[in-house]
Amino acid sequence: MTHNPAKPLARRPRRPTAWLAVALLGLALALPGAAQELRLPGLRGGELTEGDLARGATIVVIWASWSPRGKDVVARVNAIDSRWRGQARVVTVNFQEDRRTVEEFLAGQNLSAPVYLDADGAFSKKHAVTTLPGLLVIKDGNVAYRGRLTDDPDSILQENLGR
Repeated sequence: MTHNPAKPLARRPRRPTAWLAVALLGLALALPGAAQELRLPGLRGGELTEGDLARGATIVVIWASWSPRGKDVVARVNAIDSRWRGQARVVTVNFQEDRRTVEEFLAGQNLSAPVYLDADGAFSKKHAVTTLPGLLVIKDGNVAYRGRLTDDPDSILQENLGR
């Protein structure tokens, strides 16, 4: 069969399922809550997910080894963990450093709380962390406190955890 250039080719009928799939994908990407859940890998295995933060109370310390105020983060986190462990889960999130840098910084130190890696900064950005070390108190998925990790965070934690 030869094609006559004066006569347009017949178009194939479009499949509605293909268009529906494309439309749903576009909608999923456009909705703010439809983005994939953040998952932070743990330094020693496991991961921290938003689902984990949606249950109970969690104290999150966000830090980086290069931050001048982060040099004593291990002692500060250990004090928080020892005082608040029964009231809330205590975790740390390292801001935009690779695994090796974090391991070298923590070598020889005994950090009692787990470390999760925010390599691309997505967790910190989502939670509007603007200072390091930062402190988040999350209760049942809602941020109850966001700010700087002060030298004595007990009053902040007491106010937000009710102890």
